[in-house]
Amino acid sequence: MNAVQNVATLPAIGQPYGGGFVTGITRDPETGKRYLNITAGAEHELVGAWGEYGQKVEGASSFTNSRANTEAMAAAGSDLAQRVLALSIGGFNGWAIPARDVQELQYRHFKPTTEENWQYNRSGDNPNSEPVGQLYSEEDPAQTVHQDFREGEAEAFQDRAYWSSTQRSAYLAFFMGFDDGIQLDLVKYIQLRVRPVRSELID
Repeated sequence: MNAVQNVATLPAIGQPYGGGFVTGITRDPETGKRYLNITAGAEHELVGAWGEYGQKVEGASSFTNSRANTEAMAAAGSDLAQRVLALSIGGFNGWAIPARDVQELQYRHFKPTTEENWQYNRSGDNPNSEPVGQLYSEEDPAQTVHQDFREGEAEAFQDRAYWSSTQRSAYLAFFMGFDDGIQLDLVKYIQLRVRPVRSELID
């Protein structure tokens, strides 16, 4: 993770930056360090299984450290994780499958649809983002204000489920539905989409 050079003038949400688009800030709950998260463009989405069903992957349970999760997945044999780690976009390396709370920022700021949001379990709850994310209501978040990420536009997320890199158990990993914001877990052998991210240290 590279350091952001000018802390005083962080790029705005949705702004092209660092090989992708600025997605928001997360804080590592263990170190207290803050990171700027960047989402790759739609053309760099990949599809695959999270990993092997029944295999608990040590080091892949962080809610904020996308890169550490993805590296652990790759070391355990995940083809999807290995392909993401191999990406170079716009001259930038260090791409990863987004951790659960990083992925929540993708939906919060780039929600493609006008559908009502899912209201069950922890959907929207994000204690590691700045500002802290609250449980979704039917209307909040609304469809993104960033035109290129709206449904049917060039950078839009599809109305489908996307993997996060955060493991739930030996059998399950967290995902997010980009039609209505549902955040639950699925069996690891299911083929889902991934929109890669990278992070830069702020402080």
